[in-house]
Amino acid sequence: MSFDRVEIPYGAYWSTPFAKWQGSLQHLHAMKFAAHVAKGWLAEREIDPKSFDTGVFGMTNTQYQSFYGAPWPLYDLGATHTPGHMITQVCATGARVVFAGASEVQLGLANQALLIAADRCSNGPHIYYPAPKGPGGYGQSEDQVTYNMMHDAIAGHSMLDTAENVARKFQITKEEQDEVTLRRYAQYQDALADDHAFQRRYMTLPFSVPKHNFKGEDAVMASDEGVFATTAEGLAKLRPTQEGGTVTFGSQTHPADGNVGLILTTPDRARELSKDPSIKVTLRGFGQSRADLKFMPEAPIAASQRALDHAGVKITDIAAIKSHNPFAVNDLAFAKAMGIDVMGMNNYGCSLIWGHPQGPTGLRAIVELIEELAIKGGGLGLFQGCAAGDSSMAVVVEVSAI
Repeated sequence: MSFDRVEIPYGAYWSTPFAKWQGSLQHLHAMKFAAHVAKGWLAEREIDPKSFDTGVFGMTNTQYQSFYGAPWPLYDLGATHTPGHMITQVCATGARVVFAGASEVQLGLANQALLIAADRCSNGPHIYYPAPKGPGGYGQSEDQVTYNMMHDAIAGHSMLDTAENVARKFQITKEEQDEVTLRRYAQYQDALADDHAFQRRYMTLPFSVPKHNFKGEDAVMASDEGVFATTAEGLAKLRPTQEGGTVTFGSQTHPADGNVGLILTTPDRARELSKDPSIKVTLRGFGQSRADLKFMPEAPIAASQRALDHAGVKITDIAAIKSHNPFAVNDLAFAKAMGIDVMGMNNYGCSLIWGHPQGPTGLRAIVELIEELAIKGGGLGLFQGCAAGDSSMAVVVEVSAI
């Protein structure tokens, strides 16, 4: 199946800055905040929210009354009669949201889809599950964010354990991880150059942070919050987080908050909504995979190959690669398996540096991939990223001139 009836109008996407754990966005309900941002962006572009005939909302971390799913934020932003559904697939949520929306448009079930991905890792819920027939009638409880990062539902291991397993399999050293981390930090600095010129292509800066009731301004963010200054000397001093391991706090991402939105529509409508109608953005292929248990960072290798096969292209045809890389190990394993230069991936930034709010992480990377390809004058791009459950999704996009 090709996606020849689906396009992303160039420039029809947006992202908030991402804020560090317990930072400037911690007080905002993720769904209400995402609707607030989308409503403002659509008004600025003079796009009627009621013009969307479907919506897809991606979110992993439970929020108050998130039981109601996509219809709630869609109504809040003005799409009062737009149906939609919510997807939760942890770190792969962003890519899965794109696939879901594209499938609806391609099949003729919708003509214009609004995609939103949001999450708040800060102040994650403490959930109690009743168990009336348990000992003493006591149930189970979990801190949804922190507990699940440390305890895989199948085998009980942590996310960090999977990184160390892949590091051993691919013979990846701490020194290699430090080099990649330093390179990723330098690439991110390119996005901040000339007063954040790259980020301003899809992000409103400075960003006004609303109060919890969305009446008035609470703070102003100049850019992403929580990015750590990174030097070779600083990375060299960090000890591995696990005894005998290779991964340090410097070579892994940090939890964050934020949201991202994107529009999918038909080719004709894409020309009308595009910031530059001479630029065409298409979806060429998707892929997914699941690695062996406890080898999560390896999963994008197979997912990417399947996406390339679906698109009918080779890795050598790809002009730009973006990854969701919670660990530097991810990029090193991928580059070794695919035979590419690890230092050439992730221009202008990645989740290793700007943080990981779960749902919106991949969608922001896809937006940045489109903009990098536009700067290059077009070409094929690959996004890939791992997700909990040792799984992964990958997407091939193409930017071309009309």
